[in-house]
Amino acid sequence: MAGTLYLVPTPIGNLGDISQRMADTLAEVDFIAAEDTRVTLKLLNHLELKKPLISYYRHNTEAGGQAVLGRLLAGESCALVTDAGTPAISDPGEDLVALCARNGVDVVAIPGPCALITALAVSGLPTGRFTFEGFLAMNKKNRRAHLESLAGERRTMLFYEAPHKLCATLEDLAAAFGPDRRIALCRELTKLHEEVRRTTLGQAVEWYAENPPRGEFVLVVEGAPEPEEQEITLEQGLARVEELRETGHSLRDAVKQTVKETGLPKNELYALAVGKEGC
Repeated sequence: MAGTLYLVPTPIGNLGDISQRMADTLAEVDFIAAEDTRVTLKLLNHLELKKPLISYYRHNTEAGGQAVLGRLLAGESCALVTDAGTPAISDPGEDLVALCARNGVDVVAIPGPCALITALAVSGLPTGRFTFEGFLAMNKKNRRAHLESLAGERRTMLFYEAPHKLCATLEDLAAAFGPDRRIALCRELTKLHEEVRRTTLGQAVEWYAENPPRGEFVLVVEGAPEPEEQEITLEQGLARVEELRETGHSLRDAVKQTVKETGLPKNELYALAVGKEGC
């Protein structure tokens, strides 16, 4: 019988965020697949655990994935971990999950730390609907093309960004969405120097041009505003009634259809239409 792949989140900065279930899972599995075994070893030392480690990272997903799958199919259980946060979210772990799904291996996700959800919750921007865009491309042309595709996006948008790319990314965000669009820049979440800066894109460009950014960022960007609904006048409603009358609708049915389409007051529109036809 095949083993189980456990997706075990790891702290994004504060070791106190390790849950009992996360620690228990790491203790119980047969081996751990880690993005960087050196980073994971520090975590295991903190938990006073000793476990066999193998590497699974972006540049060995094929060979590493097959190695993990082989052991899972042989009946061993595995915990997949990243250096920080939840495996398979903006992470090559998604390929391993897909591989296990294709081969009938059970996958169990353990809830835990995730930088994008932490940033969204503290951003002060709408959280009901959002889209996670991950890391933007380093190539300027590709980065701008990505942002242009989001020009009309009304959901709150989240991006990951490294400090050495932040200023260029903020300039492109301001060019794509306008300098007045709101943004929350969440830096070093859960760590000693955690900071959340709520501002506009234009002001963020100016601030970080003078204050070199440090640490990893999650950028939470306000979505595009809802289009303003244009108020329809009775005269416009009357024109619609006349259009419907020309296609064979009775006056009563034409008014009823127009009210349904426009929300105009039925009695006023009907009186206006009767007066028009009586002229």
